[in-house]
Amino acid sequence: MKKSISIRDEFIKLGQAMKLAGLVDSGVDAKYAIEEGSVKVNGETDLRRGRKLYNGDVFTFKGDEVTVVSKISI
Repeated sequence: MKKSISIRDEFIKLGQAMKLAGLVDSGVDAKYAIEEGSVKVNGETDLRRGRKLYNGDVFTFKGDEVTVVSKISI
């Protein structure tokens, strides 16, 4: 399923983005999913919960594809 999340800052960390998108219930769940290699960012597996995601970045988890949309004007 494709969806998007809107952020008010320049970036959001991967674990926070997963929670915001409703893909996990807690930061601990996000941590384990990321460490297991179950999350891809822009098509590549990323093992860093603190990975910064910017406007236009896409991450996938369990068949869900989420695009990050930043509302700040640059």
